[in-house]
Amino acid sequence: MSGHSKWATIKRKKGALDAKRGKLFTKLIKEITVAARLGGGDPAGNPRLRKAINDAKSNAMPADTIQRAIKRGTGEIEGAAYEEVLYEGTGPGGTLFLIEGMTDNRNRTVAEIRKIFEKHNGTLGSSGTAGWAFDRKGQIVLAKEAATEDQLMEVAVGAGAEDYADNGDEWLVTTPPDELDAVVKALEGAGIAVKSSSLAYVPKAKKPISGRDAEVALNLADALDDHDDVQNVYSDFDISDEEMAKLAGA
Repeated sequence: MSGHSKWATIKRKKGALDAKRGKLFTKLIKEITVAARLGGGDPAGNPRLRKAINDAKSNAMPADTIQRAIKRGTGEIEGAAYEEVLYEGTGPGGTLFLIEGMTDNRNRTVAEIRKIFEKHNGTLGSSGTAGWAFDRKGQIVLAKEAATEDQLMEVAVGAGAEDYADNGDEWLVTTPPDELDAVVKALEGAGIAVKSSSLAYVPKAKKPISGRDAEVALNLADALDDHDDVQNVYSDFDISDEEMAKLAGA
């Protein structure tokens, strides 16, 4: 989300991420299963599955757990039939939210997501409520010391990246959705370590919020992210460093 790194930082400060290992594994397993179902069980020919496996390994998921998820996706063993869903809604202060999820029961999930919005001064909307405010992009995160600006120009932009940005101790490289895999391969081929890569919804414009709206928007984003059927949460809100410091100390 806009301010996603800020949101992640405040969660880390509160120690929330360490308590969510089980939920993280659930989300990773779902992604592996769906990726294998849609693109086959061979990661060499399935970029989405390859990335899902790499994400699972980087979070210390056991190899046999990964293999079972792949086999469930390809139908070699029985398992829940997950389908991808995308929800759109509004939050406090006119903020907009997109939620990517995977579920084996659409009716249950949409009812639960609606309740989360209502509890945090928001509304779950219909298709088109928030999607217009976002662009679909590939995003690659690199440690600042992993590459120079000249290397990013030569390797990343040369392989199809649209832009890169200095985010303090990290570089954020942005690509068209269909160029993400090619740019990651180009960077790794040049010996440049990639911290993470993903397809994301990027807000076309950021919406500054503060005070109670900022607090409730963060709580809404956190509650949505905590739901078992939610894979990713995106929003257009932006909270200043000063405001974030107040909230972190609250």
